[in-house]
Amino acid sequence: MAEANQSSQLPGDIPQDLRDQEARLRRAFTFIGEAIHQHTFPAAALAVTYRGLLVALQGFGHFTYDANSPAVHADTIFDLASVTKVIATTAMTMLLYERGLLDLNAPVFELLPEFVSNLTSNQSNERRRVTTRMLLAHSSGLPAYLKLFETTRTREELFGAACATPLVAPPGTKADYSDIGFILLGRTLERLARESLDTFCRREIFSPLNMQQTMFNPPQGLRVTIPPTEDDRTFRLRIIEGEVNDENAFVMAGVSGHAGLFAPAIDVARFAECMLRRGAPILRPATIELFTRREASPPGTSRALGWDTPSAPSSSGRNFSSRSFGHLGYTGTSLWIDPQRQLSITLLTNRTWPDRSSQQIKVVRPLIHDAIFEALS
Repeated sequence: MAEANQSSQLPGDIPQDLRDQEARLRRAFTFIGEAIHQHTFPAAALAVTYRGLLVALQGFGHFTYDANSPAVHADTIFDLASVTKVIATTAMTMLLYERGLLDLNAPVFELLPEFVSNLTSNQSNERRRVTTRMLLAHSSGLPAYLKLFETTRTREELFGAACATPLVAPPGTKADYSDIGFILLGRTLERLARESLDTFCRREIFSPLNMQQTMFNPPQGLRVTIPPTEDDRTFRLRIIEGEVNDENAFVMAGVSGHAGLFAPAIDVARFAECMLRRGAPILRPATIELFTRREASPPGTSRALGWDTPSAPSSSGRNFSSRSFGHLGYTGTSLWIDPQRQLSITLLTNRTWPDRSSQQIKVVRPLIHDAIFEALS
């Protein structure tokens, strides 16, 4: 059912203690096995760090529900979907903020004049109030999601459609998780850095953290080693394997602020450990504190800057502390980090196989987190 990665430790990697993971985390592993049996998802990979050690690294199931499909290993790469928002986009935002290149309270239109062009004066005035902080905190007033891919064919066309998307609430008054906002944020960062999101992240984030298999647009030869996410019968009319599942990101040529990143669980755990080490070696502690602290407004929001925080009920389960932060991905991926308990849990799945219909992960995910938390307490 599973395979653990017992490879020798690399420079800068996480110290490992995987000797008793099967026994210690038996209940969590059982939940994952049962979820596969019940067709919640066919493939899963789990990585857990605790008090500076990698204490679990395991692969489960097969790429699809066909037992003859490839088995999942501990180092299998998955489509991270919206976990891209924190590992790539938010991390890049943190770095540019530290370097004095980004003002969180600066209006978005100052870097993206397209955001206010060709609008009536009333519409333009509303949009001039939208700041980078609001994009990060999902309080810009932009809608959650639109099928921009249905009316656009190129990266530039889709970006233009995102810029022209009407606000659905006054800026700063409502938290509404928005892919559109992160599409715009990604382009903002690229203009500030004067290079593409993928190039910047590879050099400044993935390479220093030894995230060797984290990438946008996996090369053709690697795609068959990645679990498929969907048998797409409506848009691309093919099995989606090794290319981004999100259609808007696909039109954006696979590189966008909201989705597009691929990685194995161990690389996501390496990023989590950077956050638990208060940013070392790439970020400062004060930056981590600022971006992972829940925003004071809009009232009732659970959002931090780029990150989410636990709210009842939470996908992180019942036990993560109020200082915790994390993010989910549509394909069935998640990362939750608890700095108070020095714990991170990375769970990667392809719950969208074959047709996105299964929602059972919403029930299973918190059970897995609770079982891991209780086993380590």
